[in-house]
Amino acid sequence: MSRRAAVLGHPISHSKSPALHRAAYAKLGLDIDYSAIDVTVERLHAFMADLEDRDNWCGLSVTMPLKTAMVDEVDEVRGAGLHLGVINTVSFEATAHGVRRVGHNTDVAGIVEAVRNAGGRAQPKSAILGGGGTSAAAIAALQELGSHHVDVYVRDTGRAAEAKAAAAAVGLSLQLRPMTEAAEGMAGADLVISTLPPRAADSIAAQLGRLSDGAAGVLLDVAYDPWPSRIAEAWHSRGGVVVPGLEMLLYQAVEQIRLFSGADVTADVIDVMCDSVGLPRRVY
Repeated sequence: MSRRAAVLGHPISHSKSPALHRAAYAKLGLDIDYSAIDVTVERLHAFMADLEDRDNWCGLSVTMPLKTAMVDEVDEVRGAGLHLGVINTVSFEATAHGVRRVGHNTDVAGIVEAVRNAGGRAQPKSAILGGGGTSAAAIAALQELGSHHVDVYVRDTGRAAEAKAAAAAVGLSLQLRPMTEAAEGMAGADLVISTLPPRAADSIAAQLGRLSDGAAGVLLDVAYDPWPSRIAEAWHSRGGVVVPGLEMLLYQAVEQIRLFSGADVTADVIDVMCDSVGLPRRVY
């Protein structure tokens, strides 16, 4: 029987996850059908309840705005997701008592590997744009990369609970700052991670472009459609290194594929995944 997996989110038509997963499963010779399904927060519980009696599911990728809500829909949370309270992955494990749904957060590994592949590492001056679910993973990734403090720029400090909880969980010092200060703060940072939705950072890019030129570090923009984003273009024009969100998506998908299939994701598998979304093949 063919197994099933999917990426859930809203909106979801732009997702590159199906291309990445399908390329990997084809290379691995696995019969896993991977699709994209539009699911809102309001519909999530009903969708997950409908999966109760279907034993051919092996995994779900979870994107915005479902990363926090999905925690309540699984039987267990492991790894980074356990202390972050945010998950982007659900694996289905067969037990003597039925199928167990296990939540994970592979976004952390995705961010860490994307930054490392670009030659970047956390520095004393690190910044994050946005305070939602993906920012929680970004905070954990910065801690893993060696950062001790991060400035988080948000539009509403009252809606940054996930970021604050993540920082407390991993022991990272955090300072919330208004988004109106983001451009100037970014300009002096060594590593910036933008977790904002597509186009949400356009106004910041315009402000960044008006600042005097100067040395810039690494920017990872998790949004990848459209690409290049305006903030990526503004950062590049300052001489900084830009890491596209597709790099993060690639590496978090590698971890998901291992969880969904139990297969070893080797270099040749990663190469066909890169081909599927137009990323350069890795240099080993």
